[in-house]
Amino acid sequence: MKQLYKILGSALLIVTFAASCDTDELHELNINPNAVNEIDVNYFLTAAELSASNNGLRDDRYTDWRTNIGMCAHAIQQLASTSTGTISVGDKYLENDVEPSNAPWDHFFAGDGRVTYEIIKQTGPGGYSEGHKINTRHAARILRVLCFHRLTDWYGSIPYFEANKGIEGIFQPVYDKQKAIYTDLLKELDEACAGLSSSNLDEGFAAADYYFKGDIAKWKKFGYSLMLRLAMRVSNVDATMAGTYVTKAVAGGVMSSNDDNVIATMALGPSEWTNQNGISRGFYPGDGGQWESSFLSKTLVDKLMGPDKTSTADDDPRLMIFTGGIIQWTANEVIYLETDPLKMRGLPNGLDGAMLNTLMGGPTVPREHFSAVNPKMMQDDEPYMIMNAAESEFLLAEALQRSIGTGITGSVKSHYDNGVKLALQMYTIYDPSFEITGNEVNQYLATYPFDDAQALEMIGEQMWLSKWMNWWDAWSDYRRTGFPALTPTNYPGNATNGQIPTKLTIPAYEATGNPNYPTGATQPDRLIGKVWWDGGPE
Repeated sequence: MKQLYKILGSALLIVTFAASCDTDELHELNINPNAVNEIDVNYFLTAAELSASNNGLRDDRYTDWRTNIGMCAHAIQQLASTSTGTISVGDKYLENDVEPSNAPWDHFFAGDGRVTYEIIKQTGPGGYSEGHKINTRHAARILRVLCFHRLTDWYGSIPYFEANKGIEGIFQPVYDKQKAIYTDLLKELDEACAGLSSSNLDEGFAAADYYFKGDIAKWKKFGYSLMLRLAMRVSNVDATMAGTYVTKAVAGGVMSSNDDNVIATMALGPSEWTNQNGISRGFYPGDGGQWESSFLSKTLVDKLMGPDKTSTADDDPRLMIFTGGIIQWTANEVIYLETDPLKMRGLPNGLDGAMLNTLMGGPTVPREHFSAVNPKMMQDDEPYMIMNAAESEFLLAEALQRSIGTGITGSVKSHYDNGVKLALQMYTIYDPSFEITGNEVNQYLATYPFDDAQALEMIGEQMWLSKWMNWWDAWSDYRRTGFPALTPTNYPGNATNGQIPTKLTIPAYEATGNPNYPTGATQPDRLIGKVWWDGGPE
């Protein structure tokens, strides 16, 4: 892997150099017989996959720290904190334009957006790999959809059709409406999934693809599952678009097993800046140290412990997977102060240190009283889960319940039950002790049986639980469905008048540096703004 990073680094340095040249200079570069002007695009595919997991040629862990954890995990009340710093945006809805909003804009446009664009360009008309690397091209199109659907879900209208075209002289791209972006993203998925071919395997594709090792069937399931997600995301505002692409996704085949999950493997080396899981490093002592300030929220712990707090019989088996208990954690050891499931305690959202002291009746050190994230899933080389099969099952259940699309077999209940089973059993990739048996799954489903009258709420709550650590996508789910029914905080001086944030703010440097921003960006460009599929402007 270390040698691969050297190759990828050299490749992207060439692209960066080319981007800084004018037309004449680029022409000279292309005809220089001593210059390296053709690069195997498979190297870029690996870079794109790393970038999608917030890793890559630069240290992109901050996207997870600032936005996934700091903003989204707290806004959807799976984590809580007494901090009034960076993570206050999600927990207390305070204005912080720099970190939570800037990080994903910086990372995704310059990372996955740039790399996937280069693959698509070089494998398309006039590119040096035109007509070759077919699967690499279509895999890149799927990864580009993942990148840009997240960006538009967070910010609304963004540069899309002119994005990443600096080498073509477009330095101030126009903004595109979210509806137009979604229309193209779904078209891209449709074409990419159809174009993937197991009979036309590219040389080097399997070696470059560290998600699926070149398994075309799994790439198709990834693409169609992403199509299902996007179709359902627009279902409240464009029923026709939603129905069309739900039908296409079902016909194509979505993920149905945890073996289909999209997982990026991480490693301890070659250094702390490369290959390591950004979420884990956010919590690991001595690095992000988030474990000392962010704890499982009261909302989440109360849900996992069930209505009867004096018995474990109604507990969600994920309780002691998500939390390791009340702990003291250093770089050298974990000391477990309390691991009794009946004594788990979640931190209420929206409190600062003084407010917590008042609540607890005296000076309180949060880490001595509240349930922390589980260190067993927070080591630096933990795998990074990008998308899971449980989501597809829950979306199929919702589509059936709402009569969106055609071709879905089974019942709402069967898809719901399958989703719960997959969600409960997907954590053994972090630690073997996280195994939940079939009997435990059946007991949970018997304790909380599917109720058709509450179908959408139950589906929404289970999808929320299944997005543990994938908090930014859970934030989008919550904004679309309204589930679970969260009680917003109302911290003094908050920027949303006590409303859970609904949009990220476009970075100030973009707002002042791109003349297309004033008329192109979704307004209001504040935390209370709304994207199109959430009821905002088209």
